[in-house]
Amino acid sequence: MKRFIISACILLISSIAFCFDWPQEKVVQSDQFYSYFGQLRGETISNSLIFSEISDVKAADDGYLTVIISEYSDHTDFFPSTLGNAVILSHTDNLLTVYGNIDSESILKEAFNENSIKCGETFGTSGNSAWQQGHSSLEFQVIDTKNNTSINPRLLMPRVGKELPLYYNEIYLQGKNGRQYNVTNQNILPSGIYKVYKKRQAVAVPYRTRVAINGTVVDQISYDLLRQDDNQICVSGRKNYSKSILYPNNDLQLLGEATLTPGKNALQLTITDILGKEVNATYLLTIH
Repeated sequence: MKRFIISACILLISSIAFCFDWPQEKVVQSDQFYSYFGQLRGETISNSLIFSEISDVKAADDGYLTVIISEYSDHTDFFPSTLGNAVILSHTDNLLTVYGNIDSESILKEAFNENSIKCGETFGTSGNSAWQQGHSSLEFQVIDTKNNTSINPRLLMPRVGKELPLYYNEIYLQGKNGRQYNVTNQNILPSGIYKVYKKRQAVAVPYRTRVAINGTVVDQISYDLLRQDDNQICVSGRKNYSKSILYPNNDLQLLGEATLTPGKNALQLTITDILGKEVNATYLLTIH
């Protein structure tokens, strides 16, 4: 219950006013980020928003310098060594902002007046020190240290331009035995609990996914925040879903879980972008 309260509070705050300014000088259109929060990233779920162009890096809000990372070797999920050179600022409400992939020679330590910094103050330039070798762009994170969660930065930042379009192609149901059914062309299945997958889009990530059976919502996954469970980054639905469940391979993304009982079942799917635009699909299934 607590996680849903946290999510509701974040959504309420973001609907009233954006808490953070842009963390870099160059403004990026909503459909032009290099990588998005919640996206599959190697062997984990990305808790970063990665910008698309080199730019001066600036504080997204008033804060205090926590640490400057130059050679980081810890391998926890929230602060991976893939950040490269990074600056971490602390803010009110137990929030940290993390600015990764900075050019080490550009970090202006004198910008931090007695370790404090003002919103909009420039302290470096994005470089080529992190995982995206050959791509010199800022990697930005927002961490809630009190609740041990990573917040989607886009909830707290201004949004400019249109969103990447979301769409369905193939839908798969996977039973407990691991067997998959492509319900695009197979609508007769045995009863049981199924994980519902869509074929993953290369870049676009839904902000929310919803699974309903005969009009009743049975699962909903939200990408407003990520949490650590057993030292793994997870998204929250009716349970915490780790990378191995959310992205079982490079082709599939979990929409939720559903229990199918004998008889006629209408599998109703909804994927929603961060602006609230929904894309719906319904599959009529016969369950035996």
